[in-house]
Amino acid sequence: MPAALEARAGEIIIRYEKPKAAMLPLLWLLQENFGYIPPRGEEWVSRLLGVAIVHVREVVSFYSMFRAHPTGRRVIRVCTSLPCLLNGAKGTLAKIEKGLGAAQGDGASDRVSIEEVECLCACEMAPMAQLDEQFVGPLDDRMVEILTREALTAGPSEILEPAPHVAADGPILSARFKNKEGTWFDEYVRQGGYVAARKALASMKPDEVIEEVGRANLRGLGGAGFPAGKKWSFIPKDSPKPKYLVVNADEGEPGTFKDRYILERDPHALLEGMIIAAYAIGSHKAYIYIRGEYFRPAKRFARAVEEALARGWLGKNIQGSGFTLDVVIHRGAGAYICGEETALLTSLEGGKGFPRIKPPFPAIWGLFGCPTIINNVETLACVPYIVREGSRRFASLGTPKQGGTRLFSISGHVSRPGLYEAPVSARLTDLIDKYALGVAGGRKIKAVIPGGISAKILTAQELDVVMDFDSLIAAGTMAGSGGVIVLDQSACMLAALDSASRFFAEESCGQCSPCREGTGWIHRIIRKISEGKGRLQDLDNLLGIARDMEGITICVFADAAGWPVQSYISKFRSEFEDHIKNGRCASELCPLSPCLT
Repeated sequence: MPAALEARAGEIIIRYEKPKAAMLPLLWLLQENFGYIPPRGEEWVSRLLGVAIVHVREVVSFYSMFRAHPTGRRVIRVCTSLPCLLNGAKGTLAKIEKGLGAAQGDGASDRVSIEEVECLCACEMAPMAQLDEQFVGPLDDRMVEILTREALTAGPSEILEPAPHVAADGPILSARFKNKEGTWFDEYVRQGGYVAARKALASMKPDEVIEEVGRANLRGLGGAGFPAGKKWSFIPKDSPKPKYLVVNADEGEPGTFKDRYILERDPHALLEGMIIAAYAIGSHKAYIYIRGEYFRPAKRFARAVEEALARGWLGKNIQGSGFTLDVVIHRGAGAYICGEETALLTSLEGGKGFPRIKPPFPAIWGLFGCPTIINNVETLACVPYIVREGSRRFASLGTPKQGGTRLFSISGHVSRPGLYEAPVSARLTDLIDKYALGVAGGRKIKAVIPGGISAKILTAQELDVVMDFDSLIAAGTMAGSGGVIVLDQSACMLAALDSASRFFAEESCGQCSPCREGTGWIHRIIRKISEGKGRLQDLDNLLGIARDMEGITICVFADAAGWPVQSYISKFRSEFEDHIKNGRCASELCPLSPCLT
């Protein structure tokens, strides 16, 4: 390997407590330099980390973004997950292939490769694609023409991104989102940034910080909704082991794009929250795991880290407080399962993203076998406000059991898709009608997914519900990641469920048999129905498979894969029966419609 590459590898490895944890960064280093990971590169990584080459190969094969073979010089990744599907992604993919003269998986004269991928979490610009590192969308005919032309140039190039609607006046999380180029250190400080961190480090004890966050009723906003202060309190104070803070920025739930905006437009808010959280739990090393598709967010957060280091807000003896914190940016490589906190840890340690059995929980036995707190990006971005303004003020913005606001990602069939900050006491109907300006084209709502594609679907008659965790559980669904996907009357529920089932079948890590076999089995049955070969018995079989997958696997991925099956079929069974009996449903977008086949 070139000397420069060897030197860079050494700089990477030294950042980690155990060399094997540098696995993903080294594989990214190879791919960035060679365009793929050649066999000699795998051997090089094996030698540097002291692991068997078979382990390197299984890691390369596990993550969808790593390439074991050469591809085109440019890569277009077209998203066909549900929010993009609802906005014509299949037709968009066909137009891109026609424009380039290449089918997906092939190169156009070895210049461009096209890949159909699951959610890139840019649902506000659906239908969309990623050209190399840049998101492009919404892809109307004009943008498809620009995309294909740019893909065939020497590159790299910058395609102007239409600015989606982003609420930029929220009290906690979105006030600085108006600047799409990001808010940097001087401006962040001018607007009150790092006041909370200074207060915590100078005048509060760690336990006092934890108590304040607890009184604020801050819940985990990655999807689980566990009280953040209570989670922090689980760290054993008498443990001789180092303690770690891990930030989960592996945002991958279809319909969700909130964390991306924090990383891109207000990275110092997250960084300040990390400093306060690390101080509260006694951690001097923080890792942030950013999903591999988020090239620009990772670069912008890295810039914020450099600024904070230069201004004395990271490193040794922060602002003369005696507190030290080192931050390591660690990029994933395309595996939705790594959003599950223990799978994230196994990935961060240099392996495949396999979830772990709990207990022990990460607070006791986490990263490198040490006490670890794992928090979502949005959760930590709320912390500076709580410490600066007080827990009572934060709590008053929400409901009795969940304080504050949250970022709602709204996509699908709405007039103004975008990211909106609203109190967690907001009603789903208001989010759709007042924030996203209702359903596009004057159509009526058919159904809504309120918390990312894992959440059970709600019918048009069930939408008058408060958007906090407890209210949505009482309504038979969940708040999840806050990703609201709206389906109007043109939507085909079979097509929607086919999209969801394909996602889960492709993203299962395969560790547990009920999940590995069940997700594939569900998708095959749904695909059979969508091909006009279904039987009425298939519907009961699907419900039985989904039910039998619940509660018997290491993590809740299998449960999440079964919930859409249960809710779509139970609430729209007659539509599924129409597909089986008549070969199609009444939806104009039914995949079995004569005009679409």
